[in-house]
Amino acid sequence: MTVRVACYGLGPIGLGIARLALARPGLAVVGAIDIDPQKIGRDLGELAGSGACGVLVRGDPEAALAEARPDVVLHATGSSLAQVAPQLLQIAAAGANVVSTCEELVFPWTAQPQLAADLDAAARRAGVTLLGAGVNPGYAMDALPLMLTAACERVRAIRVLRVVDASKRRGPLQRKIGAGLTTEEFHARVRDGSVRHVGLPESLHMIATALGWTLDSEDDLIMPVIAEREVATEHVRVPAGHVAGVRQVARGYIGEREVLTLELRMYLGAPDAQDTVEIDGDPPVRMSVAGGFHGDMATAAIVVNAIPSVRSAAPGLLSMHELPLVHCY
Repeated sequence: MTVRVACYGLGPIGLGIARLALARPGLAVVGAIDIDPQKIGRDLGELAGSGACGVLVRGDPEAALAEARPDVVLHATGSSLAQVAPQLLQIAAAGANVVSTCEELVFPWTAQPQLAADLDAAARRAGVTLLGAGVNPGYAMDALPLMLTAACERVRAIRVLRVVDASKRRGPLQRKIGAGLTTEEFHARVRDGSVRHVGLPESLHMIATALGWTLDSEDDLIMPVIAEREVATEHVRVPAGHVAGVRQVARGYIGEREVLTLELRMYLGAPDAQDTVEIDGDPPVRMSVAGGFHGDMATAAIVVNAIPSVRSAAPGLLSMHELPLVHCY
């Protein structure tokens, strides 16, 4: 049975998702939505570099959804749940399931409980499923560690380390992690919330909730990584002594015991890129992916690969750990 899919949000990540969806057997891409005047009216396949597909980008989401009648919308417009919630509600009202890259949607129940409840209620009324997904949050530092605990009789603590060489990533991400700023500018951007990896606290709470742990306290430390020598990419130049990126550590405690440690090192030229999970359990588990998961490619793959699981899940707002197993198909 062919699944009708619409792509909503056609930035670098959204176009990567569209490119994969257009090539995946069993999917029919029937709609494309974006607010960029330079993209409206253009062929989605041409924008994605896949060749003309006959689907033109629309700027009116309501009209596009009504015309396309998708089974699933692949949504990639922003990180802030408060900002994208109206879009998600509109999609649900149109009767479509949603797989979204919105980082704050991955596990919103702790930080934004009322908004999470509103989205869940709307999805249930419409008989659709809403899911936040991606490589991080949504997989490397939360869903994958949880899956690895399946081999354990008990778990005492989990540590996850993700190291990313941001020089190989897209320009907006390099700027998002503060590359090129002075330390003073970096700390000012941290204070106003514009420099940070969105989603680490959400991953922390997904793991804790799934394991039945009640955290007594938590912290989320955001620190600059300083370039020892000049680093340059096609998007940014970082003089020696300026910020090359970010080191962010989220920790959760039960009593005074640190039970969860999620550490992200994302900066230009980061050596030894990896995704490593260590579980203090019976038996202990350690898994490491040399080179780490490619952020943009893995995000597109996870979003598209989640489609069957989302369609077979119960209606409502769900997290990755609640879905039927997501895998390539």
